[in-house]
Amino acid sequence: MVKDVCRVYPDLPMKKTATFDLSQAPGHLIRRAQQIAVAEFSRAAADHDVTPVQFAFMNAMMQTPGVDQITLANRVAFDAATSGSVIGRLEAKGWVRREADPQDRRRKLLFVTPEGVAALKGMNEAVANAQTNMLAPLSAQDQKVFMRLLAQLVAGHEATDPPA
Repeated sequence: MVKDVCRVYPDLPMKKTATFDLSQAPGHLIRRAQQIAVAEFSRAAADHDVTPVQFAFMNAMMQTPGVDQITLANRVAFDAATSGSVIGRLEAKGWVRREADPQDRRRKLLFVTPEGVAALKGMNEAVANAQTNMLAPLSAQDQKVFMRLLAQLVAGHEATDPPA
């Protein structure tokens, strides 16, 4: 397997040695980029008491009011089993409310409250600044290329991987 990968991708750090060059490993670089993204988000949105996942959930709820928890989790690529705690924290802040589905009382429908809408509007500029800061080391042209390739990478895996 390692030989095949090295033949197809000779620049990857997969030689038969005792060490692995993480500076050239896609997985390591993607993890580092995620750490940078979370740090930039946290710094930019510090005044708004929101996490990246909470922000994604609220945005998705705004786009589809009355969405159920499982559909929402799938939409933002988050584990449905632990999404309840995220929704619970948003509910505790008064930003989200749950209503029983009239057709299935066990199913809860999610809505952003007026307070949540105001909070979301207030944090949009900060989140936009975080996105800009994440890409700041790249030229405008490189940012476009990076975003295209990143979207292509994610879409390619989503097309072949079973849902989480």
